[in-house]
Amino acid sequence: MAMNRIPERNALQAEDQWNLADLYPTDAAWQQDFDALKALVAQIPTYRGRLAQSAQTLMEYVTLDTRVGELLDKLMNYAQRKSDEDTRVSAYQAMVAKLTAVWVEAASAGAFETPEIMAIPDETLEAFFRAQPALELYRRAFFNIRRKRAHVLSDTEEKLLAQAGEMAAQPDNIFSMFNDADLQFPDAIDAAGNAHPLSQGAFGRIMESGDRVLRKSAFENFYRMYGAYRNTLAAVLASQVKQLQFFAQARHYPSPLHHALDGNNVPVEVYYNLIEAVHHNMDKMHRYVQLRKKLLGVDELHMYDVYAPLVDGVAKQIPFDAAKKTVYDALAVMGEQYRAILRQGYESHWIDVYENVGKRSGAYSAGPKVHPYVLLNYTGTLDSVFTLAHEMGHAIHSYLSNTTQSPVYSEYVIFVAEVASTCNETLLMYDLLEKTTDKKERAYLINHFLEQFKGTLYRQTMFAEFELKIAARNQEGESLTAEDLCALYRGLNEQYFGSEMVLDPQIDLEWSRIPHFYYNYYVFQYATGFSAAIALARRIRREGKPAVEDYMGFLRGGCSKDPIDLLKGAGVDMTTAQPVEEALALFGELLDEMQQLTEEA
Repeated sequence: MAMNRIPERNALQAEDQWNLADLYPTDAAWQQDFDALKALVAQIPTYRGRLAQSAQTLMEYVTLDTRVGELLDKLMNYAQRKSDEDTRVSAYQAMVAKLTAVWVEAASAGAFETPEIMAIPDETLEAFFRAQPALELYRRAFFNIRRKRAHVLSDTEEKLLAQAGEMAAQPDNIFSMFNDADLQFPDAIDAAGNAHPLSQGAFGRIMESGDRVLRKSAFENFYRMYGAYRNTLAAVLASQVKQLQFFAQARHYPSPLHHALDGNNVPVEVYYNLIEAVHHNMDKMHRYVQLRKKLLGVDELHMYDVYAPLVDGVAKQIPFDAAKKTVYDALAVMGEQYRAILRQGYESHWIDVYENVGKRSGAYSAGPKVHPYVLLNYTGTLDSVFTLAHEMGHAIHSYLSNTTQSPVYSEYVIFVAEVASTCNETLLMYDLLEKTTDKKERAYLINHFLEQFKGTLYRQTMFAEFELKIAARNQEGESLTAEDLCALYRGLNEQYFGSEMVLDPQIDLEWSRIPHFYYNYYVFQYATGFSAAIALARRIRREGKPAVEDYMGFLRGGCSKDPIDLLKGAGVDMTTAQPVEEALALFGELLDEMQQLTEEA
């Protein structure tokens, strides 16, 4: 029987939708704050040339700047969340667009801030701190500005770069509109000849189906649509690469990677250490591919077989209420304070649960001050349960950071963003493995853990390497046509999957559908975050309360310290390859156990 059609949003139950009224009860209330924001932004230029004038003037300015930031965040969270509910609704697209324009206006108006704060002599700034003690809150923020002296331009140049911000965001905007709102797919056909609607959300679900005919049909139909637009998508991605190169050059960085990582004060060696460590452990990934081929019993392993279930008769549909309880029970090791926040998220409509027509694909957590919001496209699979654990890890991180830190330091940097989410997933996996006594179920769970390693440590590192390669091509003046991108991507798939994998030509196009390639060197942090999370979860289970307290300190830290130091405080040193090597050693141990369990079955 064919799958149910995707519902319209108005067909969903209210209890399965997030409550955006906690941000704004009406669009009119949003507009009122939007007007207030514009009035505040109009005050920014009045401080130009005056920041070094007195401690009082500087305090007035940073207070204004903080308030503008808070309003921008709240307004954008409402507009973007409403837009993501149904990307076809032009009214909310327009709200996002006009708020983005005000954000650019604010950035342009305040372009003098960095050069002026940079120019204040050290002794003058120290005198300001003494004269106006409330300025102490901003000491670290000022330090982070002043440490980048070599990359700060003149007032006029900074204003030009700020004005270019809206233009620079367009590759991501174009891709998002194309991928989430405009692109439509033909149905996939199963072995019995039934049609299954294909969408961004449904594709992942179908790739986990036991019906190989259905998987192949979905795989081919899905990528056929991307292939039809390959040249356009290559031009959009090339535009993203070029805008990153432009801003890196303008700020005198050796590369876009240096520019991206310096924003969070993360050494570029962390990026290269990750790729090198994964290369050293590529044999384990190739062993996994060989084991998958053997357990599926196929003569050839194709890319549409990569997510197929390896253990039959165990997978089941898990209602959302059961998923919530499973995650809650698994996190008992984190203590009642942590789980109380989780309950609050469940009971207070933080979560938008199910897919609807036009809804943004995938899953995420957003962290406005009022409380976090979590977007899911829940399908009832085990993977969906892990996604719930993952996104609530983000949400609790945001909640603790927002309720502990001032707005100046409450937003944690992206380098640590994936740690809390993956730590939740790892604790869930350990709990499920402990509770099962059935060898077949254990094999099923271990395979899911192996999938996480494959999808996060290996796959995201492959993505990170792809980003590095396309940036290098652009820096060297080489082209980034669809043909070039497909060839680069195919070469990486050959390296990562090994000789036992049949590389279907469609997989060459996978680069064209990955939204994270528009996030400015984001993906490597999935892999480093995964490695750190494995280390943290194992320490929490081994040491209990002391490790939990250190970890909670990390979650409360926001950006009050550099991310490397925050992680060190929790017990993990990411300046070395050790966390990655240890995580991959665990992957090898799990492979051994999976092989043994399936041989015994």
